[in-house]
Amino acid sequence: MKYPNEVCFAVEGRYALFSDPVTRAGGEKCTLQIPTYQALKGILESVYWKPTLIWVIDAVRVCNVIQTQSKGIRPMKYNRSENELAIYTYLKDVRYQVRAHFIWNEQRPDLARDRNEDKHFQIATRMIERGGRRDIFLGTRECQAYVSPCVFGEGESPYDAVPELGFGLMYHGISYPDETDTHEMIVRFWNPVMRKGVIEFCPPQACPHSRTLWEGAVKPFVIGENYRIEEDA
Repeated sequence: MKYPNEVCFAVEGRYALFSDPVTRAGGEKCTLQIPTYQALKGILESVYWKPTLIWVIDAVRVCNVIQTQSKGIRPMKYNRSENELAIYTYLKDVRYQVRAHFIWNEQRPDLARDRNEDKHFQIATRMIERGGRRDIFLGTRECQAYVSPCVFGEGESPYDAVPELGFGLMYHGISYPDETDTHEMIVRFWNPVMRKGVIEFCPPQACPHSRTLWEGAVKPFVIGENYRIEEDA
């Protein structure tokens, strides 16, 4: 283990839809070939999340062949109460192994008393064993997924013999004001490369391309008003 609080889990499902947020407003959607950093972080936050910590995705391993399937969908029209016809292109029969760890959210000094590394690690491990605290999705609500413990790198991957495969410029994730030292919401992009089935993610602060979407303040947590700490018995 590279980090003392490192967790590994497998996530799988019949379908997945990882797409750029720009295309989420309406119309037809086409999935990316691999899961994004933000999607995997969202899965782990559905398993276990606290504002005290920030999950960092280290790597993902593609365990099944990358294949797509298109479906006819009748989504609601944007800003209208009627349906329209659209074609959504999904990834089919996906399975990934994910390795991640957590760091403390330094933008939350009001939660410093909750920084117990062993406690959060043990809870996260148990939640992975139980399939997560909340429902798990692969990119979108209609793509139900399931989480289970695993050993990262165990088993065979159809890409074990592929030395290198690039995917071009791709959406990485979003940096929110409560996780950065600026009051800005920033979208990040990078150039992922898969080596023998494994994609090593660069940390958010190391992404080569980014753009500020808007500025916003961090919601404060005030003990006694919207936050409380349970004292030890």
